[in-house]
Amino acid sequence: MGKTRIIPEPHRYAVCAPADMSIKEFYRGVFEEVYIFYHPFLKPNTIDYDVFGSDTNIGKNDIINNCDMVNWSEFLSISGIKSYKELDIGLRTLITGLIHKYQNDVTADAIQSICEKEKIITPTEGFFPEILMNSILSAIKKVGHDWIWIGDEFCTERKLEYIDDLIKDNDALICDNLNLFTHDSKILITTHWDSHFSMLCSDRITIDKIVELCNLEGFYCDEYTEIFWSLLN
Repeated sequence: MGKTRIIPEPHRYAVCAPADMSIKEFYRGVFEEVYIFYHPFLKPNTIDYDVFGSDTNIGKNDIINNCDMVNWSEFLSISGIKSYKELDIGLRTLITGLIHKYQNDVTADAIQSICEKEKIITPTEGFFPEILMNSILSAIKKVGHDWIWIGDEFCTERKLEYIDDLIKDNDALICDNLNLFTHDSKILITTHWDSHFSMLCSDRITIDKIVELCNLEGFYCDEYTEIFWSLLN
């Protein structure tokens, strides 16, 4: 019988924090701060609303050029949902991403009803929000990087890409790519496979610049923030 092969621990500068511990604790000694940014809802303007419920693949730049963003704060105002935590739980309930005792069917139904009425698309879960990615990549360029690594979930496979090429590529950054990190390991953008948000990890000055340049909506993690932050008191 052959020897059992044990995969090495992934580099923390290149992967998402696990769901069962403090996010800042996972990245301690690697990144100073972590900013959670919400994936926006989409409002199609020159693409038919029903296309998003079909098998049709819509490219990143097609979404950027033909849809408007609806931020979580705007959706709270439209829907009457009371908080970001409640909205996150409702979105997770919609994708059956929570065990029964944590689900909120009332909020999930409200989200679905408002989206159908207003022709709004719910945020993506488990991969980067296409509508934000060109602005985030451009911001990373502005803080001094021309190249970025793209990795799969556990970063067992990675590819170095020229940022300008990714911005131009209509099909870039879809589906299986869950981690983006700079060559000097100073910036990581990562997303959890069952969540409607991504995380921006770096030092405070760099994060503040990128958040401002991209008008990202979210919050800084504290010592207790976990992936399922909306379930915590």
